Amino acid sequence: MVIHVVQQNDSLYRIARRFGVTPDEIRRANQLDDFPYLVVGQALVIPATEVAYTVRQGDTFFELARRFSTTVNDIINLNPDVDPQRLQIGMVIRIPQRMRNYGFIETNGYIEPSTPERETAIVDGVGQYLTYISPFSYRVTNTGALIDIDDAAIRSAAQRYDIAPLMVVTNFAEGTFSTELVDTVLENEQLQDTLIDNIIEILGNKGYYGVNIDFERISPENRDNYNAFLRKVVNALHPLNYVVSTALAPKPADYTGGAWHGAHDYRAHGEIVDLVIIMTYEWGWSGGPPYAVAPVDLVEDVIRYAVSVIPSRKILMGMPLYGYDWPLPYTPGRWARRISPQEAIRIAAEQGAHIMFDEQTKSPTYRYYDSDGVEHEVWFEDARSVEAKLMLVNKYDLRGVSYWVLGIPFPQNWIVLNDMYNIVKVL
Repeated sequence: MVIHVVQQNDSLYRIARRFGVTPDEIRRANQLDDFPYLVVGQALVIPATEVAYTVRQGDTFFELARRFSTTVNDIINLNPDVDPQRLQIGMVIRIPQRMRNYGFIETNGYIEPSTPERETAIVDGVGQYLTYISPFSYRVTNTGALIDIDDAAIRSAAQRYDIAPLMVVTNFAEGTFSTELVDTVLENEQLQDTLIDNIIEILGNKGYYGVNIDFERISPENRDNYNAFLRKVVNALHPLNYVVSTALAPKPADYTGGAWHGAHDYRAHGEIVDLVIIMTYEWGWSGGPPYAVAPVDLVEDVIRYAVSVIPSRKILMGMPLYGYDWPLPYTPGRWARRISPQEAIRIAAEQGAHIMFDEQTKSPTYRYYDSDGVEHEVWFEDARSVEAKLMLVNKYDLRGVSYWVLGIPFPQNWIVLNDMYNIVKVL
């Protein structure tokens, strides 16, 4: 696989010829059928095993092998008619491209229940790339009960791909995470016992592999109560051979205050549970000013802190499969629209926008004017931003990644993931 950034006057034919593939192969890999034309600055994944290279002053096979992470013998074998001692400037030679395999990782994908047909199609599309799948979500009530969800089609489809289902338990109520609700549970031992009993019943009845506790906006003063609750969950579930995981808000240090961060004790979670999902996204969010959803520099700040207090092999780093389209000028209360990376490219193509790549955040962005003359700013994900974040998994020896949320079209993500890692199947 090669990532190519579209330049002025590029065409699928020219790009395909350069990389020794067909235009249809590029079109299929990037799902370009609905796009009117290529966009300057657009990243394309090229399913190539080699690349055409034009020799420049000072080039040698040894230097080219080092630069392209291959071997001199592989270059020689691909160019049998070329004398390595007689390279000429302007000569076109073939350079082999290798899969950059960094080993084995685990992956999780959150999925929002919809219809059996859509759920099955989503799992069929990405099932080979998933270790776990997490239907979102079983919502706790103030009696310790859980509001059931119809996840039969998700679990059935997952079974065909040996994907382990995780039961997600949240304090989500009336469109948000409820502080009052979660505090009620964490301050009442009897409610906790009832909740744990209900979790165990659903795990057994539906064949779940384990549980993912996603309690957010907990009052900071309940930090220790949350840790104690997790110990109770682990003590109840481990003898039954269930995996226990949590979802954590991203923070680059041990913030002990604030509704989103204060009660999430990274060190304690690393000691108590089997794995943690760190939600490293939503810096740019629908209610805030335009910015990258998961800027790699800030994501790395969080991961650097996380591995200092949590065993790295317990960490799944969050990955977004979406972007946002903000109307300008930004004003509080004016919400951005969530869009897929595919839609972001389509809009850029239709509006004649050129895509820029922000080097600090490693994220693509552009601006355009809609039919009413309103300016918009778009930030989204592409193959380059995915690659940059996946490199952090290797750099910090993480367990893997977790995607929010399945069902958003982003074919490049799965190609890049597959090129860089082998996916563990725990079933």
